[in-house]
Amino acid sequence: MIGNQIQAARVLIGWTQAQVAEAAGVSVPTVKRAEGAGRVAASAAAVSAICTALENAGVEFIPENGGGVGVRLSRE
Repeated sequence: MIGNQIQAARVLIGWTQAQVAEAAGVSVPTVKRAEGAGRVAASAAAVSAICTALENAGVEFIPENGGGVGVRLSRE
């Protein structure tokens, strides 16, 4: 589900795919692959860089906890 979380996180903070790519040091096509429909087709390193960039921008990824995965803005 991480692909959907990446897309939701990007939209939550109002970033374009190009902004995510720049912040993560990856290409726009890599971001598009990472946001793929429920399946991540990007490398694990690229997904990690994208998630880190989004977290640095204030997003918190919520793991499966019985209520489903998600994203939210961090309180910090």
